[in-house]
Amino acid sequence: MTAVASEERLTPWQRISGWFGAIPVKASDVLPVRIGGTEYRQTTATPARMVGFDQALLWVVIALLAWGVVMVYSASIAMPDNPRFGNIEHYHFVKRHVMSLCMGFVGAFIAFKIPMNTWERYAPWLFVVSILLLVAVLIPHVGTVVNGARRWLSLGIMNFQPSELAKLAVVIYASDYMVRKMEVKERFFRAVLPMAIAVAVVGALLLAEPDMGAFMVIAVVAMGILFLGGVNARMFFLIAAVLLLAFACMVWFSEWRRERIFAYLDPWSEKHALGKGYQLSHALIAIGRGEIFGVGLGGSVEKLHWLPEAHTDFLLSVIGEEFGLVGVMILIVAFLWLTRRIMHIGRQAIALDRVFSGLVAQGIAMWIGFQSFINMGVNLGALPTKGLTLPLMSFGGSAALMNLVALAVVLRVDYENKVLMRGGRV
Repeated sequence: MTAVASEERLTPWQRISGWFGAIPVKASDVLPVRIGGTEYRQTTATPARMVGFDQALLWVVIALLAWGVVMVYSASIAMPDNPRFGNIEHYHFVKRHVMSLCMGFVGAFIAFKIPMNTWERYAPWLFVVSILLLVAVLIPHVGTVVNGARRWLSLGIMNFQPSELAKLAVVIYASDYMVRKMEVKERFFRAVLPMAIAVAVVGALLLAEPDMGAFMVIAVVAMGILFLGGVNARMFFLIAAVLLLAFACMVWFSEWRRERIFAYLDPWSEKHALGKGYQLSHALIAIGRGEIFGVGLGGSVEKLHWLPEAHTDFLLSVIGEEFGLVGVMILIVAFLWLTRRIMHIGRQAIALDRVFSGLVAQGIAMWIGFQSFINMGVNLGALPTKGLTLPLMSFGGSAALMNLVALAVVLRVDYENKVLMRGGRV
């Protein structure tokens, strides 16, 4: 019996599936076999192939990205009429958003191809790089100032926000740290204190920008990873109490932060309606106008120069106005499902004795879930105004790029889980 293997017999979909870790197709499955002059061909349907990543997770992410592109265009279509933005095209912001997503897909593809043990090996160096970039953004004539905040580095094709890289770096570094400190996780000074100092350094740099929202996300994610890594419950509650006290002090000793709290408590008052409560009051008007089914795509009135930052931090308000309660509920369920799915992938990795990979996946779930919770709470008036974008949907190059890279890392964790469960080796 002779058989000559030929890749030309593979369909394009089979080749693409192989790139993403699908089970390779054997030549004997697609080539005729000749025995004693008789040729035998496969006549039955080919068995379903096990794809090496979570397709449901991928399609939900793609759906959110597509919806986000439509809403960024809808929310920013009137921006060229604002003299503050100069003479720009009506599709200026959506074009930049799509370019950021394209770069994000490239970054995600590269991240997916990197094994998790490589991420673990270089976790401290990634954390150091994020610290250096956070320092660089504070240097005059290096960091770019927008709306009074120095948070961006100009890279020519886009403005990069180091705080977004810091979120991923802290997730990976904290996961690696807990794996290394697993034997002493019950001892505060050897297990918790060094990580607390590292987060404090990042927090100090973020508050200097200022970017309290990013600091809140990083602090909650780091604390969550310590808890999931097995830190003593008493130490966990001690850390939580210290963080709450720290945030309370930041608000108390900062006049403009206090004003935001007072405006949140009564945004309709004469003092706040045209000041610190302006965004919140118009966000609530937008959501109220949407009622149950919304006014229809493109029919928002609040995006016409009434609601500031409608295409970034307050994109959910435009969604609420145009798609109503139904659209907002669909979005909430989608993010809830996404967070739960990523947490499940993390638990699966830990069950396979891959603690680092599991903690990374669960840390990313907390990042996406907590940031979306804060953004939605701000838009709905349940939380004080805070400058955090809606993950995967709001306009913002750095956020879109790092969200896609982080989710690619989750897909890599899931891929390696499936390889191990099929009896292979990573």
